[in-house]
Amino acid sequence: MMKYNYRFEKILVVKDQEKTESELAFKESVQVFEEIATKLYDLLKKKEDLIEYQQERLKIGSSIDEINHYSKFIDSMEKTIEDAQQKVMQARAKMNWHEQKLLEKSLEVRKYEKMRERDHERFIEDQLHIEAIQLDELSTIAYYKKEIR
Repeated sequence: MMKYNYRFEKILVVKDQEKTESELAFKESVQVFEEIATKLYDLLKKKEDLIEYQQERLKIGSSIDEINHYSKFIDSMEKTIEDAQQKVMQARAKMNWHEQKLLEKSLEVRKYEKMRERDHERFIEDQLHIEAIQLDELSTIAYYKKEIR
């Protein structure tokens, strides 16, 4: 019986490596997105806490300098938050792009694996057919040898 050898094995190995690289890039982009989104959340929470604190200070009475200070600080935080929101959107877009690439690579690998499965099934069928022909030939030879005696 012959040994099975898939003709596209090297391509499948390369495609599988590309898929693995895509998985790593996607995981890294998810991690970066989570870090940036967490920073944005923290900034939004700080701003909310600061506004609450400022409201409390206004109730008990604050100086104009103190009110101006908090107002400028909140404006500064809003600019930082806008910047963080842009970074979150960019990170999300990058993450989605990597996810799409991973999906494409996974489909390519699956296609080659499916082709290998079908090719292997045909190989087995061919081997069984060849074996049946050989058995027929052997039985024919054995029959003629019996007849000759």
